[in-house]
Amino acid sequence: MNCDKCRSKAMKIASTASVINSKTIEGSDRDQLVVIGEDVDSANLTRSLRKKHCYATLWSVEEVKLKKEPEVNPPIPKAV
Repeated sequence: MNCDKCRSKAMKIASTASVINSKTIEGSDRDQLVVIGEDVDSANLTRSLRKKHCYATLWSVEEVKLKKEPEVNPPIPKAV
């Protein structure tokens, strides 16, 4: 992605995918689009980016596991 206009187009395309939790642009040259979400069709997203920008590469697909916070039991009120 060479310019800010290309970056904004890529962000718009990524936002049309299913449930997106976050999307950011990373990399030393700001040329990598990182999309995190549930049931994101990576192949469809890559194909859409290729249609609009003529070049897109899928680097990795990972399952992100959320860390569960320990449950805090509320204090039991004491009878007086």
